[in-house]
Amino acid sequence: MQRNRIFLIGDDYSGTGPANATLALKHALPADTLTLVSREKLKRALEILWKMPEAGVAVFSGYSRQNIFGMKIARIFHIPSIYIMHGCVEYEDRINRVPDEAMARDERKMLNMADLILGVSEQFAEWLKEYYPEERRKIAFLTNGVSWEQFETDEKGSGEERKQFSVLSVGGGMPRKRIVRIAQAVAYLRENGFPDMSLTVAGAEGADSLEIRRFSFVNDLGLLPPEEMQSEYRKHSIFVQNSIFETFGLAPLEALLSGEDLLLSDRCGVLSVLSGLEEKDLIHDPDDPVEIAEKIRELLTDGNHDRLINAIDKESTSWNSRAQELQRIVLRLRSGRRF
Repeated sequence: MQRNRIFLIGDDYSGTGPANATLALKHALPADTLTLVSREKLKRALEILWKMPEAGVAVFSGYSRQNIFGMKIARIFHIPSIYIMHGCVEYEDRINRVPDEAMARDERKMLNMADLILGVSEQFAEWLKEYYPEERRKIAFLTNGVSWEQFETDEKGSGEERKQFSVLSVGGGMPRKRIVRIAQAVAYLRENGFPDMSLTVAGAEGADSLEIRRFSFVNDLGLLPPEEMQSEYRKHSIFVQNSIFETFGLAPLEALLSGEDLLLSDRCGVLSVLSGLEEKDLIHDPDDPVEIAEKIRELLTDGNHDRLINAIDKESTSWNSRAQELQRIVLRLRSGRRF
């Protein structure tokens, strides 16, 4: 067994955000990294049994009940387990008003069994320490990388005609995205000097969808395929992410690289890869429509697109950089040093 050989375990095929992150990490790690090949639950369990003895560290990426089985097998072979958390099922389900006690119990089992827990942004890791104080001594972070090669940067104003007084947000009706508050902010602006201001919303149906659609100036597009989403980014002038909880999320980067100005809540994990941010770029109270409105107003006269895009360090935020960081974390864990 190679002492520091990584066994990366997780969904890397479904197309979700965590799955795409796992796939990107898999491609960036050394060629001898162990991974799962099968997509069938039983066969994946057999692969875990078969490959675990060859590993030095088991890295579980994303929530799955099969992680509990995998962590038990890792313990049998005295192999440390790292759990990369892309989100918090217990908390997110609760604030989205769809609680699931069974999933929450399973998540807590994974946290208890893991030797190290990595949040996908520094902000998320600090939040985890507060939410799970009993696990705080083994919580650190491995910020998600960005697959920059997949992005094509448009010059601001190029491509499709961009609407000057238009706001775009992604997250559909999920309450944690606080898009209702963005709609209220736009209503405030329409009453105070910007009567043509509009809001476009993309994303799945959720508990807030009906309330969002009550505003006459809202265009709710529902869930869009990636190519249509890229087209929407190029049509609007400001992208707002007003989440009260956001572990990472690529939508703000996609919007920025498509030419939009950004307004983000200070709870967004993607702030970890954005430099050059100023006070006017951040929402401190996602439930205050007036704060949101005033900061949209500032962006209309003094945008931040050029400043933010010129400050991005693509090398240090790449998946290759993140894979190297994970390998350093593995060495540290194997040597018994504290985090």
